[in-house]
Amino acid sequence: MARTVAVVGAGPDRKKFGNKSVRAHLAAGYTVYPVHPTAAAVEGLTAYRSVADVPAGHLDRVTVYLPPVVGLAVLPEVAARAPGEVWFNPGADAPEVLAEARRLGLNVVAGCSIVDLGMSPAMFPDG
Repeated sequence: MARTVAVVGAGPDRKKFGNKSVRAHLAAGYTVYPVHPTAAAVEGLTAYRSVADVPAGHLDRVTVYLPPVVGLAVLPEVAARAPGEVWFNPGADAPEVLAEARRLGLNVVAGCSIVDLGMSPAMFPDG
């Protein structure tokens, strides 16, 4: 059974790391749920307005590509899903975000989730 991931901050712009993460997790065999407040689809996948809207029963991983102020706002919703791990990628990993995520009981990982897959963002072209 494929592992599941919600990519929070995924979008249709192929230059952005949230989009590259969708492609990387797909290439690694994950079932990917892009989360974006306005996009209908990302890389041909249905996009969900919030983590709460993701239909997966369990999320093995949530990977966050949001500015810290936005990331703080979505943490309660992420915590309600009780994912296996939550990755805070560079730019989303502000100390106050990591502290709040830990306070909420999340399994926090600060780092690049694409690199964790054994890949590089450079492997996913912008065009």
